[in-house]
Amino acid sequence: MAFSKGFALLSLVFLVHLAGIYLFTSGFLLTRLSLPNFTQCPDKSCILPPTHKRAVLLIIDSLRFDFISPNPPVPSSPFHHNILTLPHELTAAHPQNSFLFNAYSDAPTATLQRIKALTTGSLPTFVDIGNNFGGSAIAEDSIMKQLRLAGKKIAFMGDDTWMSVYPDSFALNMTFPEDSFNVEDLHTVDEGVIRHIFPLLEDNSKPFDFLIGHFLGVDHVGHRVGPDHSSMKDKLKQMDTVLRRVVDLLDHDTLLVVLGDHGMDRSGDHGGDGDLETSSAMWVYSKGAPLSTSSSKIPSGLLQYKTFPNAPNSHRWIQQIDIVPSLSLLLGLPIPFNNLGSIIPELFWRDQTLENALAINVQQIKDYLDAYRASASGSELDDAWPNLLNAWTATQSTTLTNEQHLITLVNYTRVAVAACRAIWAQFNPVLMGLGLVLLGVGIVATWAAYSGFSKVGDRWDEWLESQLMNYVRGAAIGSIMGLGLYYVLETSLTGMDALDVCVFGAMLMACVVLIASSPPSFSSFSLPVILLILHSVAFTSNSFTFWEDRMVPFLLVSSLAPFIRKGVSAPTPRLRYRILGFSLLFAVCVRLMSISTVCREEQQPYCHVTFYASSSLPAPPTLVLYMALPTAFAIPWTLRRFLRVSRSHLGLAKIFLPAILLPALTAGAGYWFVEWADSAGVVDAELAALLRIARTWVARSIVLLVFGGGLLWWTVPLCLDIIEATPNSTNEKRQVTVIGYANAFGSSYLLFWSGFLAVIYLTTQLTGQLVLGLMVVALMAHLEVIDSTRDVRLFDTLAASNPSALLEPNRRPTRSPPITFADIVPVALLGLHAFYGTGHQAVISSIQWKTAFLLTPTMHFSLSATTVILNSVGAILLAALAVPLLSLWNRSPLPSDQKKNKTRPDTQIHGESVIAGLGIMLYYASLLFGAAVSAAILRRHLMVWKVFAPRFMLAVVQLIVVDVGVLVGFGLGVQHVGGHVAKMFRGVDTQLA
Repeated sequence: MAFSKGFALLSLVFLVHLAGIYLFTSGFLLTRLSLPNFTQCPDKSCILPPTHKRAVLLIIDSLRFDFISPNPPVPSSPFHHNILTLPHELTAAHPQNSFLFNAYSDAPTATLQRIKALTTGSLPTFVDIGNNFGGSAIAEDSIMKQLRLAGKKIAFMGDDTWMSVYPDSFALNMTFPEDSFNVEDLHTVDEGVIRHIFPLLEDNSKPFDFLIGHFLGVDHVGHRVGPDHSSMKDKLKQMDTVLRRVVDLLDHDTLLVVLGDHGMDRSGDHGGDGDLETSSAMWVYSKGAPLSTSSSKIPSGLLQYKTFPNAPNSHRWIQQIDIVPSLSLLLGLPIPFNNLGSIIPELFWRDQTLENALAINVQQIKDYLDAYRASASGSELDDAWPNLLNAWTATQSTTLTNEQHLITLVNYTRVAVAACRAIWAQFNPVLMGLGLVLLGVGIVATWAAYSGFSKVGDRWDEWLESQLMNYVRGAAIGSIMGLGLYYVLETSLTGMDALDVCVFGAMLMACVVLIASSPPSFSSFSLPVILLILHSVAFTSNSFTFWEDRMVPFLLVSSLAPFIRKGVSAPTPRLRYRILGFSLLFAVCVRLMSISTVCREEQQPYCHVTFYASSSLPAPPTLVLYMALPTAFAIPWTLRRFLRVSRSHLGLAKIFLPAILLPALTAGAGYWFVEWADSAGVVDAELAALLRIARTWVARSIVLLVFGGGLLWWTVPLCLDIIEATPNSTNEKRQVTVIGYANAFGSSYLLFWSGFLAVIYLTTQLTGQLVLGLMVVALMAHLEVIDSTRDVRLFDTLAASNPSALLEPNRRPTRSPPITFADIVPVALLGLHAFYGTGHQAVISSIQWKTAFLLTPTMHFSLSATTVILNSVGAILLAALAVPLLSLWNRSPLPSDQKKNKTRPDTQIHGESVIAGLGIMLYYASLLFGAAVSAAILRRHLMVWKVFAPRFMLAVVQLIVVDVGVLVGFGLGVQHVGGHVAKMFRGVDTQLA
């Protein structure tokens, strides 16, 4: 019962963190009001005579502009050379019928958001990325809705994401969705589109008015093997063949639009706003009536050009959403009400059509902005409204030439979309402020609990009971006060509800009461505290945020300074060599982990990818392939060697390490080795299909094996061997030797921790597995440093109080010194260092989607989400779970004078485990606070959604993972181990120790 109070305190700290995160994100994360209005045009004043009766929209997912560019921008790549040749051929041969564009795709560059933009003409928001796996139906006006209102029939085939956002839009007999999330399948979706599109195109009755075909092969090749793999060349050739056949089957009344919903970065991923991710291709082709008939040149003020990265020439540049008004007017439809795109001038450069089209476009955007201005969110446009009014007034001038009038119309659309991109942040400063206050006060309260725990020693049970009661009383009073305040000030609390105020009041008052009853100690700012402050403050700089992966190793090595100082002054050569030697081993592991890197776009050209074979080939380096299996074998051997020092490699460890951990790690490495063989084309297609099934079952078997090992650990967790000596006579006392006694807590918890290591090892790609191996060695080295440093402190304490006690041969065991914040900081930083070393960055595109298919060959939402999360933040979870080892490692069960004070043998380690948990929660909470402050201050900064918001969201996820890891580690690990040790050794005379 007493030990559950420690769990209760850790849980309350977690609740404070959740409350602060909830309030701040409610006020910070970008949202946009979707208006229900839709364009109606009874007098046909907002439409043009159609140029085509029907249209074919082909989306080649992730089709980057350079994949069809006539000037390959990446000469170093062997596969980037005019593979999709048809668009360029027809553009050159029929300049009035065929147009090729570099189309800008707004971030986040995820498929669902791009589908929404391509059909509504609206802009996505940062938090829209979270909907990519569970999109809901689009309710606002769109070209799909306008087609339905006009009685048109829509055919669809391909990516089934369309079915989630437009479930009732397609003709039942012309709807052929395909599973979209199996990135390992390069062909099934494309073959499904090909199988169904050509019968419709060959049908002389033309049963469709609008046909959508969404190919996924290019995207899946990028995710699986990268854009420079030979498979990309083959896939683009296939798409070129498909386009040639489509063009052959087009009639003169059908418009063809081919585009990529987004691009892909050098490694084949997407989601962010890098140049390669936002540079998608668009090709518009009319086999019949020319789209432009005028021989005069389009005014340069209407056109924009941009140079693709590393390209020798600039190319015609448009916004991807510009296709929405353009396609609508070409088909004789009204422009969707929420559209912010501008018509593409080249498609209307005939007679007076361009001026009419622009006038309709501008009026539609003006109507939308007026409606938004009149909505509940209209205040967002306050700052931009004068510029919008000026731009609108300019379009109404009657003294302009025709060319000048066209330029003012285009300028209005550009001003409108730029204003909306800049202001659609719907920040609630009050909620953000409340969240920051709660996070900040929560840090102080956590430090108060941490320093209070460190002072009370064995009396922590009574101290904690009083603190928890104060905490509960404070929360109750705060919630009541908050609710009362809400009803008094309800009209002035814009954007807040009763829940927000109650949550804030309850958590704030609980923290204040805790701080008041146990004031935190700020007597000295040690080096670890200084490192934490520097780390947190660094997030206010975009440069430090870019290069955090290089900053963390420096902080890690710097955190060794207190231990090196202790080692140099250690009283015995053995302690000196152990502290300095293991500190050196820790530093070497940190440096080796730094070799593994993935690069953010902002780090170029000063960063070189080593996690993969190259920046564009997401396969493990050759050296990693040779080291994968030896590393898997070495980890259990390393753990056994460290356990053997305290003779705690027996008992359960004798079974768990060779029979559970070793097979799990080697099978985990084998899984990714087979995956590489499949991706690299080392095996033929038939064998690859069998291997796909085999590795799925290998992954499932690993999980089952670890689960079985967990049950075994739960039943008999201790790594002890007991040898009973036979007495020589009936009067002689029975003698029992307990082997592994000195590390009874730490050895058992290490096996608990290694079970999580096995699962996370499975979800980590081969290079990351090497990093995890180094993390294990570094962690064990740090534990030995802590143990030896503790001995030095014990020597110092005894020498200062009773020097002669050091020479007493029968001296009873003395309680070892408690852990310090300096002990915790290296573990906290080690988790963050391993996060970067396992191939991650604070950008969406670094998510390793391959791991979504570990346990199933196709997308399974819950299982896939779990494995992706474990891959992304597994290293952080391991660090959080490892923190209790600081209090458990090489701690003997029996406290001094047990018979007198009647304390349990596990009293000290439970209290110090809570201290360790509070310490790492404090570290990551401080990082979140720093990221949140920088995001709040710089919320109007140009890079807020590119740099500061993603780092804030990463800090949120990392803190939640740390909190959960601490709760699991203490609640399941420490208390279970402590209970078994207490049961075995309660009442045993300390002379047996």
